[in-house]
Amino acid sequence: MSRLQHFGWFLARGFGPHGWGHPYLDWDWRWTTPELYRQSARELERAGFDFLLIEDAPSLGSADTIDLRVRHAFGGPKHDPLLLAPYLFQATQHLGVIPTVNPAGTLPYTAARQFATLQHLSDHRLGLNVVTDTGSARHFGDAPPLGHDAAYDRAEEWLGALRALWRSWQDGALVADPVSGVYADGRRLDAVRHRGEYYAFDGPLNALPFERGEPVIASPGGSGRGLAFAGANSDIQLALAPLTEASVRDYRARIHRAAAERGRAASDVRILFAIQPVLVASAEEADRIVAASGHPDDAALREIARRQSSDLETDLTTLDLEAPLPAGIFGEHVSQGSIRRLVGDRDVASAPLRAHLTALSTLGRISDRSGFVGTADEFADLIEELGEWGNDGVLLWGDLHPVTVHRMLDELVPILRRRGILRREFVPGGLHANLRAF
Repeated sequence: MSRLQHFGWFLARGFGPHGWGHPYLDWDWRWTTPELYRQSARELERAGFDFLLIEDAPSLGSADTIDLRVRHAFGGPKHDPLLLAPYLFQATQHLGVIPTVNPAGTLPYTAARQFATLQHLSDHRLGLNVVTDTGSARHFGDAPPLGHDAAYDRAEEWLGALRALWRSWQDGALVADPVSGVYADGRRLDAVRHRGEYYAFDGPLNALPFERGEPVIASPGGSGRGLAFAGANSDIQLALAPLTEASVRDYRARIHRAAAERGRAASDVRILFAIQPVLVASAEEADRIVAASGHPDDAALREIARRQSSDLETDLTTLDLEAPLPAGIFGEHVSQGSIRRLVGDRDVASAPLRAHLTALSTLGRISDRSGFVGTADEFADLIEELGEWGNDGVLLWGDLHPVTVHRMLDELVPILRRRGILRREFVPGGLHANLRAF
């Protein structure tokens, strides 16, 4: 039986040059102004999506890869998604907006105050996608970058500090009684003297407490430390895993165990699997696309290498297609998830770069569960099947150009609603309330 699932949109390109490199650039949307994003946010809300999550990378990368990242706008430029959020809140009434934030970039007190302000301005629709990008460290001070696990340790201290500040107004601290003339009771404000491994500051926070919950916390990450962080802290976990029943159930069980170890319930974390489908009009068209994708020429492989170089902050374009990846080519700061997407289950010591890039080029059919090319009905079948395995929802992956949004959703949304998978109405109370509605 079909069950409602949550839907989010992952703005994978971030607040960057939307339309660049695509024919729809000639629609003449300006990516630096808000209306492109406002229009698409309205369409996502109309479609019943819970939230829009905006990727970000504050750095243009290392000196060796900056040109690769900006030449075709794969990795930059990017503007700050936190400053885009108010425009999107103004354009919508129910849609949650989740900009990506980096604990290294903002001290806890400043971050807690800014996020509290946006939570109130948005009527409790703010979320924070907490990432531990260590490659950006040099932009925020002269301290050496942290290792993978230590960056998560810092993020956990940072998030705990934010919560301590948000909760520094005890129950009853806000009086707001015109008759007595008392606005707040200072005796009910906690000083919050924090002296941690990475941060030191005093409270209380100079911002009002929340009426309907703190900002929603989202996190990516597939490492053991990343899953532990999600179990302890996150309301939404962005999942990348093979969409087989065994894999989905195993991934969910790992998150739920991590939550239980920190005294939380499994239902405290909504797990959404990220999918980037290629939706086409017919099964025959899908078959043609899949067949062609398995035979990329060298020019196509070089294009994939350029894109991967941006994500991996490692120049793959100068490497021999017929040789294996050099040992130690990826720095410690490079995302383990990004490396896994490149190498898959192939033997890194023997598989040539051509094999890795060809695997990324090769698409599969939704109908046989080998990939994500297919019709809207076939994709709805997959989402329905995920629901039978206990899935909480799906994160669709793409840019936010209105052409992209309509191509993916125009046929899909009615199908999902007729099957009882996609919500028709929101509940009052903000993002937390809608995530907990089912």
